[in-house]
Amino acid sequence: MEPFKIHILGCGSALPTTRHMPSMQVVECRGKLFMVDCGEGAQLQVRRQGLAFGKIGHVFISHLHGDHCFGLIGLISTFGLLGRTATLHVHAPATLKPILEMLIENFCRDLGYDVEFHAIDTTRQYIIYEDHSLTVETIPLVHRVPCAGFLFREKPSLPHIRPDMLKCYDIPVSQINNIKAGQGYTLPDGTHIEHERLVTPADPPRSYAYCSDTSFLPRLTEQLKGISTLYHESTYAEDHLAMAEKYHHSTAAQAATIARDAGVGKLLLGHYSSRYTDERILLDEACKIFKNTHLANENIAIEV
Repeated sequence: MEPFKIHILGCGSALPTTRHMPSMQVVECRGKLFMVDCGEGAQLQVRRQGLAFGKIGHVFISHLHGDHCFGLIGLISTFGLLGRTATLHVHAPATLKPILEMLIENFCRDLGYDVEFHAIDTTRQYIIYEDHSLTVETIPLVHRVPCAGFLFREKPSLPHIRPDMLKCYDIPVSQINNIKAGQGYTLPDGTHIEHERLVTPADPPRSYAYCSDTSFLPRLTEQLKGISTLYHESTYAEDHLAMAEKYHHSTAAQAATIARDAGVGKLLLGHYSSRYTDERILLDEACKIFKNTHLANENIAIEV
């Protein structure tokens, strides 16, 4: 099975601490790397995790709060210093475009590559990126500024060829693509081998949802139904529910409720308030509602 991993570069919230970096992740899927949010120190965190700068082709910014985008101009600069030539695609709310253009003009002249900006509509669900194996769609969220999460979905793959059957019937390699596409094979003596005998089922498509800063939104369960892994902000424990409501954030219990009601496979908590020196209080509250919950932490990679 091709790699599909989430590299946690930072899982803290707005106030810097010595324990957590601000929000940023890299989604690794089938040889491609996608940056999701880009807090301060992004380029350093990419190095720490041993990720290839050159494989990052797209950056997705959920909203214009500093802990989610202050690292973008530094990352762009570092790409230039490394001699990048491939276009970098930035997907973000439209209000970032003039800010980014000003920063590039003042700090990143003669980059040697293009930065192409793609404005996203944070109010609707739609596909903003697609290739032969993956789609990325927006998840409309409610925060103090326009905000969207991102849903990465693998496309269905072809079934696996059974090498033992190829050897048994001396089927030429030239027929593999036809068999994967659904055909059987006819032997020289006229015997037809059904397609189902020559393959094993394809791997089920995997999916990952990144729900950045947001109020508790029960409607998310429909869009997130049955996804493999969900990252949902959990800034506060229930004893600070009033704070969560005031600042349009979620509690760990609310994140777990979304995971349970959507029937997701696994829940990751993150975007921790700096008031917590031990996030196990968040984990304990969430696990009472949704057992398969885990704490995000810097410099770990999580299989989707």
